[in-house]
Amino acid sequence: MLAALLYGQEDLRLEQVAEPTPAAGEVVIQVAVATTCGTDLKVWRRGNHAKMLQLPTLFGHEASGRVVAVGNGVENWQVGDRIVANNSAPCMKCFFCQREEYSLCPNLTWNNGTFAEYLKIPAAIVQRNMLRVPADLSYELAAMTEPLACVLHGIARSDVSQYNTVVVLGDGAIGLMFVGVLAQRGNRVLLFGGNQQRLQIGQKLGAAKTFDYRQIEDTPSVVKEHTAGWGADVVIEATGIPAVWESAIACARPGGTVNLFGGCPRDTTITVNTEQLHYSELTLKGVFHNTPKYVRAALSLLASRVIPFELLISERRPLQDLEQVFQDMKARQVIKVAIIPTS
Repeated sequence: MLAALLYGQEDLRLEQVAEPTPAAGEVVIQVAVATTCGTDLKVWRRGNHAKMLQLPTLFGHEASGRVVAVGNGVENWQVGDRIVANNSAPCMKCFFCQREEYSLCPNLTWNNGTFAEYLKIPAAIVQRNMLRVPADLSYELAAMTEPLACVLHGIARSDVSQYNTVVVLGDGAIGLMFVGVLAQRGNRVLLFGGNQQRLQIGQKLGAAKTFDYRQIEDTPSVVKEHTAGWGADVVIEATGIPAVWESAIACARPGGTVNLFGGCPRDTTITVNTEQLHYSELTLKGVFHNTPKYVRAALSLLASRVIPFELLISERRPLQDLEQVFQDMKARQVIKVAIIPTS
């Protein structure tokens, strides 16, 4: 089959590899749609990811498709089922899983390789994080289950109350998903980004106001201008840029919560104003990945169609165009692209 493999920094190759076969407890799906993600872009540009993969590796982690092979011992799944599988599953046995802190599980089973014609789903994911796609839900929307699950997890950890003012820093797919969910829940969302087309989509998803950071000298000052001088109740950082992490902290009101959601490059650091942190009683949180609860909630939300997440799909392209797609993502010409591996 044709598959994408990542060998290093901006070194992505399409190669012919053996089609996967399922071992006991596993299934193989034919990938209907694999969506690109900002995390994929970061990994491609940096040539690594601290948690999810070791090079060289099959690449991509968001996909939906149809079961084409079932391993021994697999129950309740059969050839032809429409499914979406998360890219991980917790062990359910460790210190963190016993405390329901599943995203911290040190034994997470990871799965990559969605940019391919076929994808093998490990047994742990089949058991805990593979779901049926409703008949009336498109494969394209279903493929967005994993990033939306991360967003729902992030919101749950951010102490967001209804009618809060929430600042979202970053107009990538994740930032725009935060906007859509937070606005739908009744919050006043201020979106900061650097792309007019994306900011317009943010407005369609419910942002109360949007700001082009390229036209702003001081983001925290602008936030205070729109929050009676106090700052935001909650700030979501969705860029993974250390300087923006620092700006996010400065945007929060006293007693506010800052969710440092975007993953920065390995071994980077930031500077925190200790006076502000202490006397303003700020809560700083790093939130990573998702949990089975939010995977299910994400698929349900996508199926409800109450938020037009289809606005995030910029294009539909064949697998053979994947290298160009990443160049387009790097140039911020597209948000998410639906890769169609088979004609």
